[in-house]
Amino acid sequence: MSDTTRNRLMLVIAILMAAIYLFPLYWMYITALKGGSEMFATPPSFWPGDPQWGTFGYVWESRGMGRYLWNSLVIAVGAVTLITVLGVGCAYVLARYRNVWVDIGLFMILMLQVLPASLMVTPIFVGFSQLGMLDFPRLAVIIAIAAKSMPFFVVLVRATFMAVPMELEEAALVDGNSRVGAFFSIVLPLARNGILVSAILIFMQAFGEFVYSKSMIQAAELQPASVGLNSFMGPNTNEWNNIMAYATMYVTPILAIFVLLQRRIVSGLTSGALK
Repeated sequence: MSDTTRNRLMLVIAILMAAIYLFPLYWMYITALKGGSEMFATPPSFWPGDPQWGTFGYVWESRGMGRYLWNSLVIAVGAVTLITVLGVGCAYVLARYRNVWVDIGLFMILMLQVLPASLMVTPIFVGFSQLGMLDFPRLAVIIAIAAKSMPFFVVLVRATFMAVPMELEEAALVDGNSRVGAFFSIVLPLARNGILVSAILIFMQAFGEFVYSKSMIQAAELQPASVGLNSFMGPNTNEWNNIMAYATMYVTPILAIFVLLQRRIVSGLTSGALK
């Protein structure tokens, strides 16, 4: 098989896989525009005959989407800020200082990434309840998300720091800089792309977080959009167009961020692949 034929075959396979992967997203958008009878038509239509654009306004007003999205934004920004402040230093230490204790610490961090949120939510809930942190439920969720996502952030940022040559720091030390000064003036600016991309990925995860928010936030005015979407579900749910309209308004901002920053995300993820 020639290289041209092989490349064309791989392109066709990639397009088919992308179509299969993106079809549920497409179905979400068109279902949001369908009327009641059209949603249950057989065979189903792949484009709404009479798009119901008013569904979005109705769901926004009736479900208080603005409040839900604001709570999701507060939780996501808070989690990203906390993880970035604490995780950058941890990643730098793991990248620069290698001994048996650092290796043990890195192993423990990687093990924490394996634990699912559903397994951690019960002990975290009990601990936060005893400490009285459930009186501040959004803060409790931010800390819980930070604990769960910190390993992912540290591993990515550590690879970025390892790609920065140590000779640059040594030259700064020779010129009279302290270790802290060399970190802030030399290493951190060179690693900012990887840190930014890791923060964006954490933001996307935190914006859609559900398990901790559902467990710790009881007040409806403080709940994020993921919990608000779950409020649609019930034994006799049939308003699928409203559910899909809610999901569309919830997902679209994250999709827009990913599309706009996709090149930076890819470059940041691969920045530490080669050294």
